[in-house]
Amino acid sequence: VIIANKMHDERRTVWWKEGLITLGPGAMFGITSVMVGHPFDTIKTRMQAMPGFESRSMIRSFVKTVHDQGIRGLYRGALFPLLGSGIYRSTQFAAYEAVYTYMDSPFGKYQIPGTFGLENRVIVGGLGGGTIRAIIETPLEYAKIRRQTLQPWKLVHMYNGFGVTWCRSVGLLCTFFILYDSTKRFYPDVLTRPILGPFLMGGVAATMAWWVVWPLEYMKSQVQGTYGKDLPVWKRIQVVIKGGGLVGLYRGIVPGTIRSFFANGIAMIVLATFQRKMTDWGVR
Repeated sequence: VIIANKMHDERRTVWWKEGLITLGPGAMFGITSVMVGHPFDTIKTRMQAMPGFESRSMIRSFVKTVHDQGIRGLYRGALFPLLGSGIYRSTQFAAYEAVYTYMDSPFGKYQIPGTFGLENRVIVGGLGGGTIRAIIETPLEYAKIRRQTLQPWKLVHMYNGFGVTWCRSVGLLCTFFILYDSTKRFYPDVLTRPILGPFLMGGVAATMAWWVVWPLEYMKSQVQGTYGKDLPVWKRIQVVIKGGGLVGLYRGIVPGTIRSFFANGIAMIVLATFQRKMTDWGVR
């Protein structure tokens, strides 16, 4: 069974209104994601970009953080993503929905050869969502990482790491929307289950997308945390590979995976619920 490849199955309206409608559910997705996942994000960031944590495992990093700073240390820097995550995550979904709906044309619906039905508008929507996310998220991530690694942040440096953040965000969202779209087309029954469907789809698709771009996430943490020498991203990648091989580029992947699976899974339940409510309330 093949169904429409979109973020929801509610009745759709014009492209700009569809984008605006998605802001509310997207904001709830972002806030939920931060509340559930920030402690794991703190451990991941310290493993990647904080002196003294370079060789510590996830458990040892957790123990040291709690020992030195208490449970509050796990939520250090949470204010910035808590205030901003609802914005950039809502706009990334809104941008995708607006682009997807706007490209209701032969070009937008053109199925890319060799992709089993993937349409152009899914890729373009991911590109748009990733770009919007990077513009809003870069200063928030910079301030968050500086707080997590116990360093001061400066307004003049808020866009440090924009380039690597943009590459990571575009890769992340294009991969996520491709996986989400493919699942909805080939396994539509997965998302019809009220709670388990959105949880598994959100958790699995988001986590697999993070695995694809994880080396860039690692480099972003180092750049924004000013870890080590001031090197371009490609040089940092060389240094990591030289010291630990390709597997070294996946440092922090365990807490990152735990954070992504549970935070995005739970947040996707919230997103799906609010999408339905928007229809029930007569907004769309």
